[in-house]
Amino acid sequence: MSLNLHKICLKFSTTAVFMLICLVAKAQFNFAGADAFITTHQKALGGDIATLVYKDGAIIFRKETGTFNSKTVAPIASCSKWLTAALVMTFVDEGKISLDQKVSDFLPIFETYGKTYITLRQCLSHTTGIADKGLLARLIERRKFETLEEEINNFVKREIADNPGKSFYYGNVGLNIAARVLEVVSKKSFETLMRQRIFIPLEMKQSSFAADNAPNPSGGAASTANDYMNFLSMILNKGMYKEKRILSEKAITEMQRIHTKEVTKKYSPKVAEGFEYGLGLWILEQDNNGNSTVVASPGLFGTFPYVDIQRNYACIIFIKKFITEERKELYIELKKKIDAAISQP
Repeated sequence: MSLNLHKICLKFSTTAVFMLICLVAKAQFNFAGADAFITTHQKALGGDIATLVYKDGAIIFRKETGTFNSKTVAPIASCSKWLTAALVMTFVDEGKISLDQKVSDFLPIFETYGKTYITLRQCLSHTTGIADKGLLARLIERRKFETLEEEINNFVKREIADNPGKSFYYGNVGLNIAARVLEVVSKKSFETLMRQRIFIPLEMKQSSFAADNAPNPSGGAASTANDYMNFLSMILNKGMYKEKRILSEKAITEMQRIHTKEVTKKYSPKVAEGFEYGLGLWILEQDNNGNSTVVASPGLFGTFPYVDIQRNYACIIFIKKFITEERKELYIELKKKIDAAISQP
């Protein structure tokens, strides 16, 4: 056998072994129940759906319906918050900021308007004490801002509804303030930072925060199921993506820790009522010791990404349809079907 032929045979053998391993890994899970559930409830879920499940380094379930596939680009609304919180934590890992630093250390206008004691931790956990406006009012107001700085200078002029750290009010205020701090610290735009620190390292080539007006770190991202799954796999793998360290394990742990246990819940969207909050994400399930076991960051348009820490898998249900209370129950039922497939012997 010639040397070249030997190399070809060796390469073929290696590829064949890899494919066999992948087939065996996928064969051990039976997703018939989840597949049938999506088909049965396709219309109620929104019609166009791309569902991916990732475990042990591979996509083990993929279901695409309607006009959606894993590469379809669509707005992801509040799923953006998880991305922005992760971006903030890259700066924390580098020691450039601390979660318990005051926002006024970076944005002096907060001291001018008597909001000296708001911290970055409170920004990421929606406990700044600054109440947000309703969805329609927010959408109308945002159109007049051309930069994130303009929007934050508007936030700071609002009355404090409660002392910082005492109440939870879910909205756009906190995450957008934190994003503006990053701009000041780095002297770069939020969009540039997100590309350099999250999208490019995670190979999220079709994701962006592009906007005609000011970027919205809390809800302005567009992405794909494939792209967002890269992010989820990094979270599941404790900050690692393809042997690259994106976030420290400490940062991942801090994001997933409950930060709202002792605060008054002034406002939560109906689909998230009863859940606690970490940093940029909801805690859907906890163990007996209060440790987070399932974390998620669902978006208003229906996309539902989550990481099941206990069962060691990540999932995204990628949809472009306004989320409803009914769909929340369908998501929970679908997760049970996926859990059953993962947990089978």
